[in-house]
Amino acid sequence: MVSLALTLVLIAFAVRLLQVQAVDASTYAAQAEQNRYVGYTLAAERGQITDRSGVALATSVDAYDITADPTLFSRKQLKIDDGPEQAAALLAPILGQEQAELTEKLRTKGQYVKLAGRQTPQVWKQIKDLKSALAAKAEDDPTTVNVLAGVFAVATSKRVYPNSDLAAGILGWVNADGKGGGGVEQKLNTLLSGKDGKIRYAQSGGRQVPTAGSTETPAVPGSDVELTIDRDIQWAAQDAITEQVKKSKADRGYVIVQDTRTGEILAMANSPGFDPGDLSQADPSTLHNWALEDAYEPGSTAKVLSMAAVLEENVATPLTHVVVPNRLHRGDRLFKDDIDHETWNLTLNGVLAKSSNIGTILATGQLGKTQARSNQILYSYLRKFGLGSYSGLGFPGETKGILAAPQDWSTSQQYTIPFGQGVSLTAMQAASVYSTIANGGVRVEPTLVRGTQGPDGRFTPAAKPEKSRVISEKTAKTLARMLESVVDDREGTGTKARIPGYRVAGKTGTANRVDPATGKYHGYTSSFAGFAPADKPRVTVYCAIQNATKGSYFGGQICGPVYKQVMEFALKTLQVPPTGAKSASLPVTFTP
Repeated sequence: MVSLALTLVLIAFAVRLLQVQAVDASTYAAQAEQNRYVGYTLAAERGQITDRSGVALATSVDAYDITADPTLFSRKQLKIDDGPEQAAALLAPILGQEQAELTEKLRTKGQYVKLAGRQTPQVWKQIKDLKSALAAKAEDDPTTVNVLAGVFAVATSKRVYPNSDLAAGILGWVNADGKGGGGVEQKLNTLLSGKDGKIRYAQSGGRQVPTAGSTETPAVPGSDVELTIDRDIQWAAQDAITEQVKKSKADRGYVIVQDTRTGEILAMANSPGFDPGDLSQADPSTLHNWALEDAYEPGSTAKVLSMAAVLEENVATPLTHVVVPNRLHRGDRLFKDDIDHETWNLTLNGVLAKSSNIGTILATGQLGKTQARSNQILYSYLRKFGLGSYSGLGFPGETKGILAAPQDWSTSQQYTIPFGQGVSLTAMQAASVYSTIANGGVRVEPTLVRGTQGPDGRFTPAAKPEKSRVISEKTAKTLARMLESVVDDREGTGTKARIPGYRVAGKTGTANRVDPATGKYHGYTSSFAGFAPADKPRVTVYCAIQNATKGSYFGGQICGPVYKQVMEFALKTLQVPPTGAKSASLPVTFTP
């Protein structure tokens, strides 16, 4: 009977072994494989962003994702019921998270959970030291449990911005998932991110089994991006606009510096700004590049567009006489200049120098035989200069401004658009207008990226920007001389932008501002735009300040000094010498 019983038992064992090893072998092997092997993503190192000289503006440093295997916190493994709670209590102060949140993560199903991403090496060292202390104590005291045995770290990287808030509006930031959340970081996210890898290995008790083998697909690092920005000029622009915005108690302001010959953006500064490395302290309203996203009525800086049309269409010259009354009736509107005055006897050059609204209306009225035809001609020039179109930068959140078709211009707009009201543009569009004039009438599409360098070290230059002729070289040179009168003539509105030793061409602007909160006019947009040296242009600088509430709000008074400060710095940085030629001044007035 004993032999029979043993035989039956052995037969049962044999049947079970046959089932496990032969019939259901593949099923059990798959289950064992699933429980034995773990895998995780190998994060690719994000490419850095540099200025035109290779100085890092955004880079990555070593960091760790703190992870855990929830199966190692079960009662079966730790022999206690509150393993996740004990571990969470130890980790919460180190990771800066709520204990309840960590406990919930440690109780999830599966073998992998991320507790905290992109932590510094110091954080991981704290956890590692705590794990070692608990492990040593557990060896000495069997009643002690190492509740952190299932906590691990995966090497990754963290985005840092060495210059704090410098060029933040251009750079953008990287979110908690490691993806670009704004600016260049978002626009070129795929290029900067590279391609993540994967690793899969056998583990036992939370440790890799060296003899069991592993499979790994290496991560491919992201490409480096070289911008056209000059860090020093960016700093000067940001410093100047920040100081003036604070002094004027304005809502915000921006400065753009552009190479007139290549279209490259040397600086694009916004104030107030933010630190992309610490968004927790940032005001959400500052997380923008307002120089590209803010559409506003430019005011008198746009008069240069009207003058370009008048000169190019040969309906007037800088010496053409324009009699400017104190008031002008057009339609049902009564137009005036910024100041009351007796009838002015101005040349066309004088109209621009004294920034006369009435004079500009009278001049553009000669573009066509009818007002409707004049509107169509003016509109065609506004479009050619880039108004109503995207700049070409392809920047996240960029607006193309507001420019209605001429047939849709209201009775008022027919006369206000020539002097910069009733049409909206961005700071980038405004800067591009003046760079076009400075470049002999050829518009070069603005650029922010010089090129990229891949993981193989090969540098790939950016595609060449598109070019288009807008006005003739003769008209452009004439406009440059007229813009010099704005700065040089004692009656001009831009005298605060003078730079000793250099010939400066520029234009002031003070426009009624539409309050975005109410949609009604409230406050002013103050601006100044120009280039230097006027007779051999190299640099364009544009400044705008929104809703200055303290002191003057006139563009020449608060943006003129910013222009001067930034332009002086840019000319010295680029080692642009004065031309040495003296300006041949054009008359502002005429004697009847």
